[in-house]
Amino acid sequence: MGGKRRPEAGTDDPAVLRRRVRRLRRRLRKLKAATGGGAPAVSPLAPPGFPALPAIDGVRFAVAEAGVRYKGRTDVMLAEIAPGASIAGVFTRSATRSAPVLDCEAKIARLAGEGNAAEGGFAFVVNSGNANAFTGAHGAAAVEDVATAVAAALGVPAAHVLTSSTGVIGEPLPAERITAVLPAMVGQLDPGAFEAAARAIMTTDTFPKGASAEVTLDGKTVRIAGIAKGSGMIAPDMATMLVYIFTDAAVAQPVLQDMLSRLTETTFNAITVDGDTSTSDTLLVAATGRAGNPPITDAGSAEAAAFAEALGRVMLDLAHQVVRDGEGASKFVEVAVTGAADAADARKVAFSIANSPLVKTAVAGEDPNWGRIVMAVGKSGARADRDRLRISLGDILVAENGWVAPGYREEDGAAYMKNAELRIHVDLGLGEGAATVWTCDLTEAYIRINADYRS
Repeated sequence: MGGKRRPEAGTDDPAVLRRRVRRLRRRLRKLKAATGGGAPAVSPLAPPGFPALPAIDGVRFAVAEAGVRYKGRTDVMLAEIAPGASIAGVFTRSATRSAPVLDCEAKIARLAGEGNAAEGGFAFVVNSGNANAFTGAHGAAAVEDVATAVAAALGVPAAHVLTSSTGVIGEPLPAERITAVLPAMVGQLDPGAFEAAARAIMTTDTFPKGASAEVTLDGKTVRIAGIAKGSGMIAPDMATMLVYIFTDAAVAQPVLQDMLSRLTETTFNAITVDGDTSTSDTLLVAATGRAGNPPITDAGSAEAAAFAEALGRVMLDLAHQVVRDGEGASKFVEVAVTGAADAADARKVAFSIANSPLVKTAVAGEDPNWGRIVMAVGKSGARADRDRLRISLGDILVAENGWVAPGYREEDGAAYMKNAELRIHVDLGLGEGAATVWTCDLTEAYIRINADYRS
């Protein structure tokens, strides 16, 4: 009445108590958001620690606390890349991809046209906490503001500044917070700051991700090192996934781009956490050419094959780490499909199994419910024959010839499902098609993480 608040009933009223509990939960969520959400428990599937990554000649890093969304933690990463580098990239094919992705696509296309004739240095700048996606003209303006400021701070062309953003969708990016910390960041650039860079790009990740490899090309030691972020919204189509890989190899831009696109299919495009493709998926590779090897200009050469094998190892390692950090994950699962009519059918079946909520919850519950695998095969749209199907859990043959395998014992399957790392193998018995993808289980923690993501 008259704008006054109606007094609540006594504290014994269950409805009042429920309202108070809801209010307290909202306040706690707001407090967590204001403080960066606190330190989440590290995934049980995480590696023992961040690896020792080699410095890459021609690359330096800096990080800062800009307060884009989080408080009390770094949320901006800057990578300075020396002139003469080759830059390649692969991006989400989402129809609602972010302003930074659209800008990167256009810039990579122009760099591809210039080849290795592009003059001036390069820079990658990444912020966490805000995806700058679905932000209209403001999003494009924010990208331009950040790129212009980075270009001025480093003395590189604005067309060579590639930006990425990850976090909440639909909120304007406060670009001024990023540009304000750039002068200090330039003074702190360090070739050895890989781990700090990996931490600055995290959102719901529980650990920073890094991987490296070495390969000898024409007597020269070539180093490759990369970092990644990704935990949820992972079903790349090129997760929220960002990846930055650096090498001192000399590789012609067209060869590097072709190599990256090809390797992506069996690494980052072969993982899934929740079946959702991000608006922001970005994978960038910079090759500085400082190792001294003769430039790789022939994609069919032995040197190209050796370099691609090492690059692929780094990419697969990082892709697996993304799955191991899947939101709420407690199991790492490899799904291998063989005997399909062709590779495309094998991939359909593998992802149908890996993305099935029923399969993933059975894995979480350590239930060897192979009927759910049969279901996922059947719904995939791939050609399948019930009576030729073979299903195995690890080395345990579970089903064959249209029925449960004669020697299968439920207790063996249940014991196997207690492992933290699992392998589901399906042979369709129809042809030579094969595919392998990696996923994780689906737990209650995934729901909690995503229910509280914006609150």
